[in-house]
Amino acid sequence: MKFSISSSILSICFLLLAVIRPAAVCAQDEPEYKMEIGAGVGLMNYLGDFNGSLLKDFQPMGGIVAKYKSNPRVAWSAQLNYGTLKGYSKNANTWYPESADQPGAMEPVSFKTKLADLSLKFEYNFWPYGTGREYYGAKPLTPYIALGAGLAFAKADESVVAFQMPIGFGVKYKLQSRLNLSLEWMMHISGSDKLDGIRDPYGIKSTELFKNTDCYSTIQVALTYEFLEKCKTCHNDRE
Repeated sequence: MKFSISSSILSICFLLLAVIRPAAVCAQDEPEYKMEIGAGVGLMNYLGDFNGSLLKDFQPMGGIVAKYKSNPRVAWSAQLNYGTLKGYSKNANTWYPESADQPGAMEPVSFKTKLADLSLKFEYNFWPYGTGREYYGAKPLTPYIALGAGLAFAKADESVVAFQMPIGFGVKYKLQSRLNLSLEWMMHISGSDKLDGIRDPYGIKSTELFKNTDCYSTIQVALTYEFLEKCKTCHNDRE
């Protein structure tokens, strides 16, 4: 009789475990992926000696992006963009010493520079990012901040290769389980004053890396696809 009662209790326990375990797994049964790859389009504008506004002279740009996701809050992004920087000094209330024939005179200066931008960035999500089915508490929409380093390859009157530091923010949204849409604004602070083809038109010499140099900003919409599934055994071991 004791054997029969013990066997019944054990049977009920195994039955409960069989029901409860799949239910717990079902809440996080969607796989997680390590990588994203995709492309984006947007606008780029120049900030320097011939333009001090974030809202002027936007030019089209496009690029490709790849990301490695360390966890639902952290990602590393490698991005290659191509676009144009444009600026002019016409109607500017500024005197440029090197381009003036006489005191107070100013010759109009204009340029159009082709620019390729390569960046490696660190992204931090304000909330855990995901569908919520692969990671408990994850949200399909999150703002994030980004900071990185890279190179700018510019071609105006001559070729220029410059160090640049991108810093900015964005928002990402999960359209589907493996499809992501992001909107991102970045300011790229360069170490060169020749992205516009003209170095130091004010005649101010500086030895500091980011003083009196050209900058540019980008705003981009990107679509990425996730791949390379994470190891489920590793996740189960942590649980």
